[in-house]
Amino acid sequence: MALWLILLFFVLPIIEIALFVEVGGAIGLLPTLAIIFLTALLGVAIMRWQGLRALDRLRASMESGADPGSDPVGPMAHGALILVAGGLLVLPGFFTDCVGLLLLLPPVRSFLIRRGASRVTVQAATYVRRSGPRPGTRPPPETIEADYEVVEEAPPPRNGGSGWTRRH
Repeated sequence: MALWLILLFFVLPIIEIALFVEVGGAIGLLPTLAIIFLTALLGVAIMRWQGLRALDRLRASMESGADPGSDPVGPMAHGALILVAGGLLVLPGFFTDCVGLLLLLPPVRSFLIRRGASRVTVQAATYVRRSGPRPGTRPPPETIEADYEVVEEAPPPRNGGSGWTRRH
């Protein structure tokens, strides 16, 4: 896993720089910058639009009583990949834009989700809350009533103390 992160941090910028040079040489500086700026705006808009649609699908899935985590091609996985796609579109670069646009296609997302689901093992755990204290534990403490008296502390000395409080 660490090797993939190292490759990502070293190889991805090299690919992006090479693509910037090639595209900039082919179409010029201003059109290249305009494409980068427009894909960032497109990424934000798509994240918002597709994200809201994914939330609607998730809400509908939960209202129908279906467990959103039981279906490997469920709305939560699609929503997560849509957020990744939008993030890739916001990043400046042509390679990340292409990967982000590919992730916006539902067949590509479904393929990746199925591929990822085949490598994941899901274990279920349940939590049951019982009434009363558990066996072997102490019951909660009882309230203790007591009388008390507020004692004020003496004010700090004016000419002593630390160098931070002393006037010069």
